[in-house]
Amino acid sequence: MKHVRMMVAALAAGSAATVMAGLYGDTPDALHAWAVHDMNRPVPKKITAEPGQPPSDAIVLFDGTSLDNWESTKGEPTKWRLVDGALESVKGAGYIRTKQSFGDCQLHIEWAAPTRVEGQGQGRGNSGVFLMGSYEIQVLDSYETEVLPDGSNKNPNYADGQAASVYAENPPMVNACRKPGEWQTYDIVFHQPIWEGETLKWPGSVTVFHNGVLVQDHWEMEGLTTHCRRRPLKPHANKLPLQLQDHGNPVRFRNIWLREIPSRYANTTHGGPAANEADVMALRRETAAKLYAKANPADPNKAAALHRLLEVISYEKTEPRINEIKTIANAYLAELGGMDKQKLEGRKGEIIGLRNAFNVLIRNKVLPENCTLRAGLQKIINEQGFEKKR
Repeated sequence: MKHVRMMVAALAAGSAATVMAGLYGDTPDALHAWAVHDMNRPVPKKITAEPGQPPSDAIVLFDGTSLDNWESTKGEPTKWRLVDGALESVKGAGYIRTKQSFGDCQLHIEWAAPTRVEGQGQGRGNSGVFLMGSYEIQVLDSYETEVLPDGSNKNPNYADGQAASVYAENPPMVNACRKPGEWQTYDIVFHQPIWEGETLKWPGSVTVFHNGVLVQDHWEMEGLTTHCRRRPLKPHANKLPLQLQDHGNPVRFRNIWLREIPSRYANTTHGGPAANEADVMALRRETAAKLYAKANPADPNKAAALHRLLEVISYEKTEPRINEIKTIANAYLAELGGMDKQKLEGRKGEIIGLRNAFNVLIRNKVLPENCTLRAGLQKIINEQGFEKKR
């Protein structure tokens, strides 16, 4: 909001001040290709996201009308059933998987345990969501899995195997299960492990909301899902099918959609764990070249030309650009030196804005503290009392 107010004030001060937005926040550095609040940074792609509907960039895996996106883990047509708009597991039919493969993703899936309650613990409404076929978020009727005040438990179960657990690793933070037969939702954000050859760089993570409640908070995977044992992580393909488990219970699923999202290690040009100085500098040089192509150093409006050139050197500081800035700045200072007080007052916003741009570069050590060009502007500001409270 403060930035917006400053821009509005700059616009009011004169047309040349419209370039003030070019230098505002901290400048690019070795790990950040963009400045803070950088107007040159690409804006996100626009999507639509209506309540209760998949986002426009989602891949709809099941909408209640067809099993076409699914197959058995042998690559054969699935024996699971389409029942009243739901995908229902069939005992003995085996796991099913998507025909398409995925890696890092946001997944929405709705499920319901059988209305008729049968069995105990792992035998009650059991299934599972297997991310990349290897990392299971447990599906289970855990509605009555709690210790009551008298110490009893109607449906005892191990904590790392109940609904919304990262199976065999981490229980949910709370039990958000609804009654058997009621529809429930999982909203999952998954990032796969990152490897360099056989060396693990990062174990990946999963975040789960169960019926809108956060139950897994950026849990970092300890291994590949298995039963009773700890199975270490190991490298695998970057994309693999999503799987749903047949555990002998007629669990239903509906409204399954997925958004592919970038790995945290895909970004090498702006912060994050994989920022690479060579990639950062390459993008900064590219941006500087684009800005310089529009800089127009010969612009009669010297203040505007200076703003544009100062923005260029915030990305890539080179001797030719510095020399251009010195030449134009000296001419600009000489121009101001020939003006009377009234004319200088009319250029107040422009002069302060240009001084501020120099300040940003000095603050970020792009220019030295003893920059004579900034000093010349500051002298005019002081002599004219531009910043005195009135």
